[in-house]
Amino acid sequence: MDARNKTLFSCSLLAVAVTTAGCSVTQQSRFQNSFLPPATVAAIAASDLEAPAVPPEPNLYLKDVPAFLYTPMTLPPAKTRGDDVVQRAERRFEAGKRSYQTNDLLNARRQFDQAVDLMLDASDLNPADREDYQHRLEQMVDAIHKLDLAGLGAAALPEEGRFEKAPLEDILQMTFPVDPKLKDRVREQVSATVSQLPLSVTDSVLGYINYFSNRGHRTLVGAAERSGKYRPMIQRILDEEGVPQELIHLAQAESGFIPRAVSRKAAGGMWQFLKGRGNEYGLLQTPLTDDRMDPEKATRAAARHLRDLYHEFGDWYLAIAAYNCGPGVVEKAVERTGYADFWELRNRGALPSETTNYVPIILAMTIMEKNAAEYGLDTVILDEPLEYDTVDTSAPTSLALVADVADVSPAEIAAMNPAVLKSVAPAGYSLHVPKGMGMQVAGTLQLVPAERRASWRMHRVETGETLADIGKHFGVAASSIMAANNLHSQEMSQGDRLLIPAAVRSEAPARRPAAHQAVHRSTAAAHSRTTHRVSTKAAPPKPAQKKPVIVAKNNAQ
Repeated sequence: MDARNKTLFSCSLLAVAVTTAGCSVTQQSRFQNSFLPPATVAAIAASDLEAPAVPPEPNLYLKDVPAFLYTPMTLPPAKTRGDDVVQRAERRFEAGKRSYQTNDLLNARRQFDQAVDLMLDASDLNPADREDYQHRLEQMVDAIHKLDLAGLGAAALPEEGRFEKAPLEDILQMTFPVDPKLKDRVREQVSATVSQLPLSVTDSVLGYINYFSNRGHRTLVGAAERSGKYRPMIQRILDEEGVPQELIHLAQAESGFIPRAVSRKAAGGMWQFLKGRGNEYGLLQTPLTDDRMDPEKATRAAARHLRDLYHEFGDWYLAIAAYNCGPGVVEKAVERTGYADFWELRNRGALPSETTNYVPIILAMTIMEKNAAEYGLDTVILDEPLEYDTVDTSAPTSLALVADVADVSPAEIAAMNPAVLKSVAPAGYSLHVPKGMGMQVAGTLQLVPAERRASWRMHRVETGETLADIGKHFGVAASSIMAANNLHSQEMSQGDRLLIPAAVRSEAPARRPAAHQAVHRSTAAAHSRTTHRVSTKAAPPKPAQKKPVIVAKNNAQ
């Protein structure tokens, strides 16, 4: 049989097979055709070409073919070290939940803190799926926040030396694409915007506006919400120091308005001062305190530093750049290039890359806030401005004792005093307490022997409680409580306040209403706003007593 006849014979067999099976081209037929020679036009009957197409009957054997046989497969992104750290963080989180369920609250707190720390570390190690990582982090923080509100925060004592990562630190090394649609719109917005700080529209500014409008929008909103606590105080100080109000956005870029934010370079506080620079402006450190973490003191120092930088350079952009990288770096860049212009120095690569992005970030934030409705920021609900009284301590004083007197959680007092690094405020410290509680706190602290204020606690008697119950709660003998309060019997009334002569800081859960529970450090910000000062000397005089304190009856609350 010659080659032509072989071909015709093969085509005839194929035609018979197709007619018999009653199927057209299917997933299976593609596999078969790859092993057969192509059919020639001569092998196809003319009647077949003219006949109307008949829909093929479904092949019962192929109806359940798994999708992976005909769907292109995409490999997941390769795992990174960041993904391994995320898995470790989630294991810590699960361990914390188990501890919480068994009422081991102190261990639960430690596990949750370590979980969040690991998640923050993972961000620096570039997880393969950044969006998935962000979602997991938010889920974890939300879950811990709910547990805090349910009761975990009641057991949380002031967290010693705990700090948070500045939210925008990572993006200072990054640039973002420019949305061409933004250019004309932003220029129109800026031309109609009133600002004490000059506003420029460059590609770098537009890139950050694009970022904060999309991926970075949640970060921007979170900082805007937190700013409500401090905004009145910051605006007042900026005005008093004679610098543009728009410089509030330096605190937003530096720390996201987190008073205990710390950078990789050891800059600390809401305005991210290094120790040396902070010392120049009166922000001092002791073993117990760090003034850089005090929002009001740091704001005053930042405003004065920025004013000095402006007087030196005569230009707000150069002043802002010098705030970021130091005046010496900017001075050398100007001397080396001969240009005292930020954009020229940026284009010539004369400034650190982080600084070249720092100024555009400030401008992007300013433009977006001044045109809030255009960027979905007009519906942001700001946190309530923080208000507090101030009490001068005359002896080292436990924050937990102050919380007992003010009837709030220790974590709430710690949050009001972020510059106190330990659980005890030193003598001579201006301690912040809830608004309206200054006189009560100052007067009650006078009832506690000065040498005992660093460790003793105070307890308000609840219905049905006995001295034995209270002693067990704090790990103190009932007889010691009687002696400390000059009690001659165990008779007590609801609302009476008792001093608890604890030898060390108590780690027993303080029973507080859910409304006063502390939230996890990763979702809470510290507080600051100046109100009137209440000196301990202004407290009402107390009668002389042989014993330290007599039970404070409920009519003295």
